[in-house]
Amino acid sequence: MSERNENAPIPLRRSRDCPICGQPSTRQAYPFCSRRCADIDLNRWLSGRYVIPAAEEDETEGEVKKP
Repeated sequence: MSERNENAPIPLRRSRDCPICGQPSTRQAYPFCSRRCADIDLNRWLSGRYVIPAAEEDETEGEVKKP
């Protein structure tokens, strides 16, 4: 069992791999490894490569039926 220095900082979140390239993430660009990978991810969102599916409503659902 390794002993921990009492004055050593405790990480607030565990390190994880960059979702774009797989390198270890950095504090400055978390959860990415660099600003470049963060920009690649942003470009994918803005260009429509990432899509969140939505259910379409029926056209008659919002209309009020007349007696």
